[in-house]
Amino acid sequence: MSRPASGDAAVLRKARQAIASAQTVEQLRQAQAVVLPLDYGLSLADTAQVIGVSPGWVCQLRRRFMHGQIAGSPDAPTAGGRKRQNMSLEQEREFLAPFLEQAATGGVLVVGQIKAALDERLGREVALASAYNLLHRHGW
Repeated sequence: MSRPASGDAAVLRKARQAIASAQTVEQLRQAQAVVLPLDYGLSLADTAQVIGVSPGWVCQLRRRFMHGQIAGSPDAPTAGGRKRQNMSLEQEREFLAPFLEQAATGGVLVVGQIKAALDERLGREVALASAYNLLHRHGW
């Protein structure tokens, strides 16, 4: 048997208010992920089936709600992002500027040269795809 869902009366009251004032489907699902297990004794798997998400996502929604991270709010975590970036976008622009200027005058962009300069800048060897991805991010 799984452990009972956590949450006290204050959390439950706040979640019920969130259901009444939800403006998006995400906000409604998040509040339901809190209310359904506490009010009706549903398991996370049953709650997931009712609100149409995975059990793992129900757990995330509940945890975020209890920590005050309401879905759709500006401070809510979002998926994606550049978690393993080598340089910021501004640093990439500065790095690429001489190559793009050279390509504008000569019309040729040599990816091998960019990769070699990137290796030197980062102090380690990177894949050729890193140079292509860098160019792609900046419209080439």
